[in-house]
Amino acid sequence: MCNGHHRSLFRGSISPNQTSVPENGGDASVVDNLRGRLAETESRLAQVRAREAALSRLLEEMKRLVSVMEILENYLKRRYSDRQEYVVRLLAPVSRK
Repeated sequence: MCNGHHRSLFRGSISPNQTSVPENGGDASVVDNLRGRLAETESRLAQVRAREAALSRLLEEMKRLVSVMEILENYLKRRYSDRQEYVVRLLAPVSRK
């Protein structure tokens, strides 16, 4: 983008020559070209939206899985702690009064 050269951020963007209407009545081809590019852009947008929806569903699924895993982890920690206490009580010498 140095020295006055500008590159388009989008593939297939309109160049200055494409925006002017030809004097010989060829404006139908320009309009057709633009319609075709608009249809292609809308198609890509639909694909991107579908991918976004699929990824959003996957993210929600993963969040539920993480939640279940956290519940299981807490349960197992509590169970382990209870078992440890039980073993300590079993192995502790019986106190005589």
